[in-house]
Amino acid sequence: MTDDKIKKALEKIRTALQQDGGDIELVSVEDGVVKVRLVGACAGCPMSQMTLANFVETKLKEAAPEIKRVEPVQ
Repeated sequence: MTDDKIKKALEKIRTALQQDGGDIELVSVEDGVVKVRLVGACAGCPMSQMTLANFVETKLKEAAPEIKRVEPVQ
């Protein structure tokens, strides 16, 4: 199931983000679009869009190739 794959991948991503004082929350998964919320240090970081695109989205798509895109929410 995709949700399980996503949750497992997010746990690995979360570990890396927590090392820099940040975190990530899964908001929803719908029609191949994963919505996440960056929190902690990641929420205000000027590099958060790069982190989302180059790290989070890449890792999630590796775990669940059916994902079309990852979108941030506030």
